[in-house]
Amino acid sequence: MTTETKLKKNILIVDDHPFIIQGYKNAITRYNPNAYEFAIAEAKDCQSAFDLITNPDTAVFDIAFLDISMPSYEEKELYSGEDLAKLILQYMPDCKIVMLTMFTEFLKLKTLINNVSPRGLVIKNDLTFDELLIAFDKVIKDEIYYSKSILEMLSSHDNSIEIDLFDKQILFHLSKGTKIHDIPQFVPISLNAIESRKENLKELLGVVDGEDSDLVRAAKNKGLIF
Repeated sequence: MTTETKLKKNILIVDDHPFIIQGYKNAITRYNPNAYEFAIAEAKDCQSAFDLITNPDTAVFDIAFLDISMPSYEEKELYSGEDLAKLILQYMPDCKIVMLTMFTEFLKLKTLINNVSPRGLVIKNDLTFDELLIAFDKVIKDEIYYSKSILEMLSSHDNSIEIDLFDKQILFHLSKGTKIHDIPQFVPISLNAIESRKENLKELLGVVDGEDSDLVRAAKNKGLIF
């Protein structure tokens, strides 16, 4: 296949570790070089990724590799790779998202799957050069790829454990130090309903006798908020 007939794919890699970005680039550029030509852009944190994604001169990305944990961009309310994934899908709805993480907490991963629906989800401890190529092959062929640890967790846990958007908003505002009586300014339900939901969340997360800070800490540990 000649250069003129190669399929060009625009790839975004966001990670705050340069050596990891380089590893991804090495794998991608070795994938079927006779058939594909890759243009790879990179960013090191939420702010540099935001600048790239929202720049009207940036080519639409076909695939984006995002680390979940990275330096935030509070001015734009971007705190994690999950927030970046939502931003990308807002600007580039056909982009295939691949999330990479060190997290192994089931609820955190389940929340990510529900909120982003990534085409790929890989625990970094599962990641080898060959594993990355397999994941990339699946995603570029419009298939879904979850690494071994993800599949094991999904098959061994009760998938019915969920919280809704109001619960997540309550937890978010508690994490920011908002007083419970002020939360109705931000969440469109009554104070009584918010207090009831907070008690239910404490029971769900096993901090019935704990303070709001204990609830927030438990929610973060379970991946319900980042």
